[in-house]
Amino acid sequence: MLTSNHINPAQLLGQTDVHLHYVSERVAIHKEMKAAFELLVNAAKADAIELKIASGFRSFDRQLMLWNNKFLGKTSIKNSAGHVISLAHLSPLELAHSILLYSALPGASRHHWGCDIDVYAPNLLAKDYQLQLEPWEYSEQGPLAKLSAWLGQYAHQFGFYFPYARFQGGVAEEPWHLSYLPLAQQYQQAFDVELLVEALNNSAILGKHIIIENIDDLAKRYINNVCDAPTNVILPK
Repeated sequence: MLTSNHINPAQLLGQTDVHLHYVSERVAIHKEMKAAFELLVNAAKADAIELKIASGFRSFDRQLMLWNNKFLGKTSIKNSAGHVISLAHLSPLELAHSILLYSALPGASRHHWGCDIDVYAPNLLAKDYQLQLEPWEYSEQGPLAKLSAWLGQYAHQFGFYFPYARFQGGVAEEPWHLSYLPLAQQYQQAFDVELLVEALNNSAILGKHIIIENIDDLAKRYINNVCDAPTNVILPK
């Protein structure tokens, strides 16, 4: 099993894909998660749920593009209720907080690691339905309620848990975000704020000055502030 001593900075920051297995042309996951994920998919299939990945590995450059598009207002920013917010009267720091509710800083996204994935079940959705990745879709009244209930009951048996199972004052609730604990805990322990600052300083991120000036508070609120894994998560031997 991977240990934090063998995690290099490029893997932490999303600047390499050497640790990845490509599930499809566009979707990649960590090589050491492949077997557990396939077991999870097959178990879901047995219960008539087609478990698919909406988003797996995401590179630093991809996360940077997502961030800058939101900072510029090219991509809408939503609050926890799913409503688009106006950027007109937000300070740069307020804008950063608004983005961080759902989108991580480049270099600080758990998606860089390859062991965190956003999942859905296309066979539970209407043919022309466009997935939004919003909490209501996974609620008891939402189209993906069956998937949520199934994952809540069985995901832990395959080593997975929900790092954003509930809102804790940082990242919004994300019932679609699964994390493979045996790997994620190693990456989380290896996270280094100074390494992140260096990467951000060398990037074209918008709001750079205000982000770096407040990086300790932002890290405490949005990066390190994840839900504890349940004690019943089964780890591979």
